[in-house]
Amino acid sequence: MDVEPGTVRAPELGPEWVNSEPLTLKALRGRVVLVDFWDYTCVNCVRTLPYVTEWHRRYGSKGLTVIGVHTPEFVFGRSRELIEEAVARFGIEYPVVMDNDYAIWQSFSNRCWPAKYLIDTEGYLRFFHFGEGEYEQSERAIQTLLRERDGSVELPEPMAPVRDTDRLGAACYRTTPELYLGARRGQIGNEGGFRNPGQPNPADYSLPQKVEAEKAYLGGSWISAEEHVRSAGSGEHPSSLLVYYAAKEVNLVMASLEGEQAVELLHDGKPLGREDAGEDVRFDESNRSVVSVSDPRMYRLVCNREFGQRLLQLVSRRPGLLAFAYTFVTCAAPGGAKNAAEG
Repeated sequence: MDVEPGTVRAPELGPEWVNSEPLTLKALRGRVVLVDFWDYTCVNCVRTLPYVTEWHRRYGSKGLTVIGVHTPEFVFGRSRELIEEAVARFGIEYPVVMDNDYAIWQSFSNRCWPAKYLIDTEGYLRFFHFGEGEYEQSERAIQTLLRERDGSVELPEPMAPVRDTDRLGAACYRTTPELYLGARRGQIGNEGGFRNPGQPNPADYSLPQKVEAEKAYLGGSWISAEEHVRSAGSGEHPSSLLVYYAAKEVNLVMASLEGEQAVELLHDGKPLGREDAGEDVRFDESNRSVVSVSDPRMYRLVCNREFGQRLLQLVSRRPGLLAFAYTFVTCAAPGGAKNAAEG
């Protein structure tokens, strides 16, 4: 969305920078600045990164400075080491500032991940966009400000979509919303909800015979904390996590307290098919579909060939699996989607 020139002065940035010397918007006057609020576990943020990193490559020498503001959604996202690893993993070369106390977030009156704010050479906000999509519109806004800065600058055509689901004609259905699994922001479908929330003692849960859409269910022994649930079952008495979802792709933010552990996945009661497996899924010698969980991050579990409604179950046979939040992807490539009612 465009903002009237000279009306909204952009606020300053913070002091803790991950991969550069501290920067200020005042010192960057004369350059166009793109501020990108993100979190490394946020699927929507991760999906926008190929565009943001390419804009940095294309326009850095033509007067654009890209700044990533990492505002953590979960407490582990305050770790400098984890942010440095994420910056390296995603190939981010532009400066990233840590916003652990949400000071920059609040000064921009921001309200979501991802969010992009474009600032002109005089330090005024000129354009903003929330969420995914409209990449060509955002890139053309960058080009407009670069031409204001230098009328003779030569600029390329906006970049082509990096995914088929970003192309005109992609089918985007109403998907299951993000499901938080911690007691502070989340809800579960089990009767009575979370048991002993915030207490170190585990509680036993039973999976119901019938489940509702857009709810997660616990089975077996779990410990409920503010931001996550933690498995406490083992061996023949595992902990399980069940969700009946409508989506093209399913991701889950997870971590393991006691080293790497293999978590089994079942799709509609069967091992996840290889054709629907997310990139973090592997298959063991018994052809079970498993995901190896260690460091806290978003794990890509399901990448269905078509949009539909399915039942996904995770089975943990060791204590210490932390599950934070499910995220879902709704869009299918042009001509490749299946109507949700047919799923």
